[in-house]
Amino acid sequence: MEIFELEPKLMWKNFYMLTQTPRPSGHTEKVAQMLVDFAKQHGAEAFIDDAGNVVMRKGATPGYENRETAVLQAHMDMVPQKLKESNHDFVNDPIQTYIDGEWVKAKGTTLGSDDGMGVAAAMSIIEDETAEHGPIEVLITKDEETGMFGAFGLKADTLKGKYLLNLDSETEGEITIGCAGGMDVVCTLEYQEADVDPEGKTAFRINLKGLRGGHSGLEINEGRGNANKLMARLLFAAVNTGLATLCSWSGGDMRNAIPREGEAVVLVPEEKVEEMKALVEKCHALFNFEFSAIENGNIELTIEPCDMPAKYIPTEIQENLINAVLAAHDGVLRFIPTIPDIVETSSNLSIITIGNGKASIALLARSSSDSMKLYLCNSLKACFSMAGMKVKFEGGYSGWQPNTKSPLVKMMSEVYEKMYGEKPLVQVCHAGLECGIIGVNYPDMDMASFGPTLRSPHTPNERCLIPTVGRFYDYVKELLKNIPEKC
Repeated sequence: MEIFELEPKLMWKNFYMLTQTPRPSGHTEKVAQMLVDFAKQHGAEAFIDDAGNVVMRKGATPGYENRETAVLQAHMDMVPQKLKESNHDFVNDPIQTYIDGEWVKAKGTTLGSDDGMGVAAAMSIIEDETAEHGPIEVLITKDEETGMFGAFGLKADTLKGKYLLNLDSETEGEITIGCAGGMDVVCTLEYQEADVDPEGKTAFRINLKGLRGGHSGLEINEGRGNANKLMARLLFAAVNTGLATLCSWSGGDMRNAIPREGEAVVLVPEEKVEEMKALVEKCHALFNFEFSAIENGNIELTIEPCDMPAKYIPTEIQENLINAVLAAHDGVLRFIPTIPDIVETSSNLSIITIGNGKASIALLARSSSDSMKLYLCNSLKACFSMAGMKVKFEGGYSGWQPNTKSPLVKMMSEVYEKMYGEKPLVQVCHAGLECGIIGVNYPDMDMASFGPTLRSPHTPNERCLIPTVGRFYDYVKELLKNIPEKC
């Protein structure tokens, strides 16, 4: 059975169309044009704005002409993560989906249900002749996953709607009314490499993989292993005991994904090869023991001979870099004091690239408190500055502050309870949503976020719970029927 045969067919057909259109962050031209063509094919106005966002407009159905305009908002890009053994090319290849019980998954890659499900819902409303609604605007933003560039580039006069439904939350039955802000902390260093004297040495490649990874906002509180931090522990022990000299190191490839894999090339004196191998075996066992309840014994840590590199990282530089990575905060820093179940402040030590005379280390700091976000960023800057690195803050944005008296949320709660016989959970989340950024230019717009149930976004284990998709789409349609009339 193919996913486009699932119910509701309109939603799954449109999601399937998205899986067949490559759309990794930074490469959204194809999907943007596909969305514009789709909208026009179904009689809607559509265009791509100066920031690369897709905007669609559809008139009211009979009897709903006097309703306020509602905005359906989602993002078109997806996180391009894959298993190491996968040959998938995100820029050119379609996503290969399959059904596993009640879940839809992808073969060896991220699925793109974040936020393909939100986009598919907006497409379906444009197409659905049975949907009843007032005037609709659809905003599909560009490159949300790499810095919310589409939302930042949205002009203040593009949208006319009074109510915005963000379709980018990941648990059905929840309504999100606030989220954390973020800041990229980018640390760089250029250094003079040293020539390798191969005599009496063996080169080894250390590989770390098998970690779950995950969304650095939604799953940072679960204590999942960070490949960069684990590799730092091994390298710290090896370098400081004279077992190894570091030549290169890489780990992670997305700012908002907990890194799942890492690799380092080291030089080992021939008389210490067995001791080095024993250290790797010890760390392998230790890491799996420490994370047994979280990573399920799936952490792989291996050491294999490799070609002799021509250069290595000078001793002082490699020690400083390893020390800084080991010392830098990663994970939850604080929970919201008044809502102790929700993370307030965290950091994700996301990307390490060291070699060829250059070192780059990237972290994503999140917080719903601007002062705590600044404190965390400054503490990371202090840490990496002591290693001689140049530190920049980039792409900063404030959180989306919750409006507990929102008329939209009151209506959404009432509609959900009437449809499903239970109250939805109204909450704030630690993930980054575009509502706060959009709200800067549209301060009077009432907003809320919701979606079907997704798990492990930003990883190759991303999956979408099939039964929640129908409930989600029915809810979207019912909400549009209940948008208030114009005053």
